[in-house]
Amino acid sequence: MTHPPSSQARPHPLLELTLARFREFLREPEAMFWVFGFPLIMTCALGIAFRSRGQEPIIAGVVERAGADQVVAALAQAGGFTVRRMAEAEIAQAVRDGRASVVVVPGTPPTYRFDEARAESQVARLAVDRALQRAAGRADAFTPVEAPVQAVGSRYIDWLVPGLLGMNIMSTGLWGVAFSIVQARSKKLLKRLAATPMSKTHYLASHIISRLLFLALETVVIVGFARIAFEVEVHGALWALAVLALLGALAFGAIGLLVASRVRTIEAVSGLMNLVMLPMWVLSGVFFASTNFPEVMQPVIRALPLTALIDALRAVINDGRPLTALIPEMAVLAAWGSASFALTLRLFRWQ
Repeated sequence: MTHPPSSQARPHPLLELTLARFREFLREPEAMFWVFGFPLIMTCALGIAFRSRGQEPIIAGVVERAGADQVVAALAQAGGFTVRRMAEAEIAQAVRDGRASVVVVPGTPPTYRFDEARAESQVARLAVDRALQRAAGRADAFTPVEAPVQAVGSRYIDWLVPGLLGMNIMSTGLWGVAFSIVQARSKKLLKRLAATPMSKTHYLASHIISRLLFLALETVVIVGFARIAFEVEVHGALWALAVLALLGALAFGAIGLLVASRVRTIEAVSGLMNLVMLPMWVLSGVFFASTNFPEVMQPVIRALPLTALIDALRAVINDGRPLTALIPEMAVLAAWGSASFALTLRLFRWQ
């Protein structure tokens, strides 16, 4: 006569559920691509597009008319310009498309055509004016001393990598948790699970914990690739980086649970996920500084979990700051995570 195994010999339900979520993720090649492949492609593409190339020449257009040769000669003598001759009818399109940051229409005096809303156009206009004024005989009142600043982590790729890492933690945390729950609900799997002795807390927590199993690998892949391909260095402690990544994954995993707490269809959860993530993609400083937005919006932007995570990651990776200096950002992440998980326990439905 055989006896059923005692309850003490069985693995803990949370462990079994976590391993089940882990195996489900490994069987989804699309998810593997978005977790590991997409961040590397983004890092590579943006790192190449915005790589540091030293001092670049200013692209100036010169309209073909009387006096054009003198303008071209003056710019060539000053140095630092790439001159493109063009017809007068091409001015608007050249400035709009970036083929010329400023276009000089020769005359007495010359006319500068440029987009005053673009910083590069304003810089090009000042540089062209200085070159032509000097060619006309103007003497500088003094010669300033130039001392270029080369701060550690000052390249765009250094600034971009923490943003991509934060965005990946958010995307995989939200999609990985919410999508799998709604998919199970739509296939009536949650209804079957509700009939078991499994607790709601164990089921929800297993989704977050299974995401953490991939977190270390995700972080190592992105940071390691950036180090090898673009020489991006982590100036802070690696354990501090790991703590921030862990806290971010917990926060976004909990938000993913909240989003999926009652949704029944894939279409609905996709819309909700985009509604949650798109504002943070735009406002939280992934690709450009969030300080570009008006001051009145800054309290809201700083309260977003992705803003807190990215600011903290940049502080550790680029500035080498310790965790003790990042208490406000960590508090924001902890508040979002704990509040979202508590609300999920109240709102979650199996069907």
